[in-house]
Amino acid sequence: MATLGQYFETDFSNTLRVHGTFKHEDEDIRGLLLYDLMQYSAFLLCYIHGTERTYDYFVSFLRMLDYGRTPMYLTDKITLPPANPYRFELQFDTKPDFEIRYRVFGDPAWRSTREISLTRRIFIYSETELSGSDTTKLLSEGESLGHKLIFLSREYVQMRTSLEAPLAFICHDYRDKEDIARPIAVNLQNMRCPVWYDEFSLKVGANLRESIEKGLKECKKCVLVLSSHFLSNNGWTKREFDSIFTREILEQKRLVLPIWHGITRHDVYEYSPSLLNIKALNWDEIGEKEVCRQLCRAIIGLDEYKDWP
Repeated sequence: MATLGQYFETDFSNTLRVHGTFKHEDEDIRGLLLYDLMQYSAFLLCYIHGTERTYDYFVSFLRMLDYGRTPMYLTDKITLPPANPYRFELQFDTKPDFEIRYRVFGDPAWRSTREISLTRRIFIYSETELSGSDTTKLLSEGESLGHKLIFLSREYVQMRTSLEAPLAFICHDYRDKEDIARPIAVNLQNMRCPVWYDEFSLKVGANLRESIEKGLKECKKCVLVLSSHFLSNNGWTKREFDSIFTREILEQKRLVLPIWHGITRHDVYEYSPSLLNIKALNWDEIGEKEVCRQLCRAIIGLDEYKDWP
């Protein structure tokens, strides 16, 4: 599970991030000045450690921040946006004053981050959890000081974790990836139903077996894409099926959500008679949209999605 500090470091990864600190009450408060070069805007992230901060501490910090006057002491670290969605050339100049110049590929004009005004949007990542009433008061106080404040603490981490932890493992033969497995994964992700799917979940250098076994152990359900390819595969898919079947026996729960594609009841029986006792969704009969809708309802729970069309 990611920590609040990790979200502070990785949120808004599409921006150019300048790292620094603010001095407040003899402490160094970590700050990130973020430039969205495509939107021509800049905003601020601050990380306040310690779980025993008071409401008054946050108010004094906001009062200390004065746009254009409060110094941010820069470190030697700048985090660049990913190259793929951006098309920029960058130049860095630290003398006599710090400046970043940029231009879009093919555009002759160089521009400076000094020309970008702060939007007055401030995100405070706080290890201290304020009460609901204090948070509301703090937002109001920030507004009166000219700040457009968003206060993020433990609840933010809990919500992010609940949305990011994979709820279902998609077990499939690689030959069914393009037509079935990937559409299922994308649809479920778009329905806010996170899944363990190799293209989403495996990172470069990851131990393949350990990553798969972790997904199989921790996910709430296993979506089983049963096809002629799957049934004839005695490699990874067979091992994954055996693992989830063993977990069903151990936990005495129904974990498998079968999807049939181009196979018959006899084919399924020959592979595993017990699978015939589990209601399956037929990809060929009801199609992608309905399969994914029913999968989401089964994984997350019917009540939450009872009003879906």
